[in-house]
Amino acid sequence: MHAAVITFPGSNCDRDLAVALERAGARVSMVWHKDQDLPKGVDFIGIPGGFSFGDYLRCGAIAANSPICRSVVSHAEKGGYVLGVCNGFQVLTETGLLPGVLLRNAGLKYICKPVGLKVETSNSVFTARYNAGSQITVPIAHHDGNYFVDDETLSVLQGEDRVAFRYTDNPNGSIDDIAGILSDNRRVLGLMPHPERMAEAAHGGTDGAAMFDGLVQNLVHA
Repeated sequence: MHAAVITFPGSNCDRDLAVALERAGARVSMVWHKDQDLPKGVDFIGIPGGFSFGDYLRCGAIAANSPICRSVVSHAEKGGYVLGVCNGFQVLTETGLLPGVLLRNAGLKYICKPVGLKVETSNSVFTARYNAGSQITVPIAHHDGNYFVDDETLSVLQGEDRVAFRYTDNPNGSIDDIAGILSDNRRVLGLMPHPERMAEAAHGGTDGAAMFDGLVQNLVHA
């Protein structure tokens, strides 16, 4: 599987995401935000966490208008796979690839700690290695992770089994305890927690590894 990880000014989890993908067996190309085209043969795009463009204007809003994001949107619209983690989730909502917005945490403070997540669905390449209903521990590190959508959109996400993860103890005020959601074709995932920071034993746990293992294996055999 050939993966591209996008780097913006202020990204600080791009290498972490690349290492997690490589550990799972992916070939990774690093792509700068000013590039207009993705490398040939890319199967998957990862948009990492961090503080793209210093989180000015709105988190992810400037990054979403970078030249490379036109290719990211095109890749997704053609049925390609995309993962956005933390700031990457914010970028995906700003591009319109995922619904909703990420607001300031309800407690108005930056939060950095491991949190419990409930896996809500195994029906995606991202969650196929998890059992629906199981609980995992993954770190968060965000100031604007309070996910919000209107009632109609929330009903759609719930009805179409597109809530991928929920917090077991909501740290930021996210509506319906949502920690991550899927696109309508289930090929785009945005989540605030950082699975790449819990992908090998040296991290203190490996609950995030199953996401990357399942993703790579499913796309290799797709």
